[in-house]
Amino acid sequence: MKEILKNTLATLAALAVLPLVIHSACADDAAAPSIAPAMTADEMIKANKIYFERCAGCHGVLRKGATGKKLTPDSTLEKGTDYLKVFIGYGSPGGMPNFGSSGELTESEVDLMARYVQQTPVAPPEMGLKDIEATWKLIVPVKDRPTKKMNDYNIANLFSTTLRDSGEVALIDGDTKEIITILKTGYAVHISRFSASGRYLYVTGRDAKLSLIDLWMKTPEVVAEVKTGAEARSVETSKFKGWEDKYAISGSYWPPQYVIHEGDTLKPLKVVSTSGIASETNEFVKEARVAAIVASHYKPEFLVNVKETGKVLIVNYSDLNNLKTVTIDTPRFLHDGGFESTKRYFMDAANASNKIAVIDIKEGKLAATIDVGKTPHPGRGANFIDPKFGPVWATSHLGDDAISLIGTDPVKHKANAWKVVRILKGQGGGSLFIKSHPKSTNLWVDTPLNPDAKISQSVAVFDIKALEKGYAVLPIAEWANLGEGPKRVVHPEYNKAGDEVWFSVWNAKDKKSAIVVVDDKTRTLKKVITDPRLITPTGHFNLYNTMHDIY
Repeated sequence: MKEILKNTLATLAALAVLPLVIHSACADDAAAPSIAPAMTADEMIKANKIYFERCAGCHGVLRKGATGKKLTPDSTLEKGTDYLKVFIGYGSPGGMPNFGSSGELTESEVDLMARYVQQTPVAPPEMGLKDIEATWKLIVPVKDRPTKKMNDYNIANLFSTTLRDSGEVALIDGDTKEIITILKTGYAVHISRFSASGRYLYVTGRDAKLSLIDLWMKTPEVVAEVKTGAEARSVETSKFKGWEDKYAISGSYWPPQYVIHEGDTLKPLKVVSTSGIASETNEFVKEARVAAIVASHYKPEFLVNVKETGKVLIVNYSDLNNLKTVTIDTPRFLHDGGFESTKRYFMDAANASNKIAVIDIKEGKLAATIDVGKTPHPGRGANFIDPKFGPVWATSHLGDDAISLIGTDPVKHKANAWKVVRILKGQGGGSLFIKSHPKSTNLWVDTPLNPDAKISQSVAVFDIKALEKGYAVLPIAEWANLGEGPKRVVHPEYNKAGDEVWFSVWNAKDKKSAIVVVDDKTRTLKKVITDPRLITPTGHFNLYNTMHDIY
């Protein structure tokens, strides 16, 4: 973390030579109070670190908003410190975490952040290809790696679990439920992606540190790493036949750009800026962040979500010197999403616009735009057969309790295609992930960001054969029996066989956390995985399901 923030903090410290009274220079804040609350240089440095770790993902590095509201002085100064303290401390049902009442931030830290968001944002440094290449470390050259698998692990059923606040990933044997190893990576790994061959694991932290792990080693190790910026969320690997493991692509929140790397070394090969003109406003956006990236199974292409501009970039990687890119305009604030069951269509959540954009991978065009609930946040979403409407893809929402089911079969169920055919009522807002499996009749929905502890510490499950009956609630955190702490239950993930569902019980950094394994058929507790090294587990990714886009 110290390395990531070095340049930014130096800039902030330079601004904070005095007891620091900073005010907004925004052109549109003339009616707002002009003086921000006083902050010292040390307070600014501490607040900037907290903001990076807890807030920037939703509100942006420059605090101009996307999934979350903008936090620039033209809006925060008029609200004032007391109002902001309540909002930061107690959160909202619309997805704002309750940082104070959950214990994640102390009372003094809540006050600190309420004053911080009234200051003028400072942009971190940018990075070009030479800057990125200077951070690249080839720890184990390809020639020194195994030529065959050197361990007995069933890596097809391997889980990669993010240990958010320790800057690590845990590799867990899905058969034995034993931790194979824990590896140092970037802070708060957001995505784990397995190469098309299954040999390599790519993980990217929010600090834009990208790590490559060789799963063929006797004990898997990090064999290469690189820093692509100050903040990032996405990585993907080439999957088209003949291009397996050839390239990896990483996307940054800051600087706003994507990088194409050698697949087996992470050597940076190409950097492309994503700053540009927004799809709906035709205004230039500097902080146009790269969110989700998926790899096409139809062509040698990556689909790159550019959040603030509402652009999906279809990047053909067959010739990096003559890069061909198709740009598709969609609603703004693209975030995450996944394929429907045939993998021809990418169901893309424009979450602050409350819409799902449907991208036809085969034809390279926008197929539909669908209105859904407030702030859809599907992860990859969930595919299953609705008894009445046929094949559907489902998303839950950060901002409300709705679960939207969208018809995805334009051939045999044309009347239902690209429409919300059914809306289920879940436990509440604050959902991050929804999941099913082709071999399951269950639909699982988490709600980790709901301010009600009973809701955030449990999970809803629907019977796909009887959706009208509503959901059952499983007390996942209670089953973990961890004692004190916020204990948010997050990220259902199936094993390869589709008969187990894994959940992270994400507790505070200084409290016990766990992974709870549930029998999918009986919905009963199967295993609680605990270990002092499991610090703040959040997302986890099964190798086989991630490789093959099964969800």
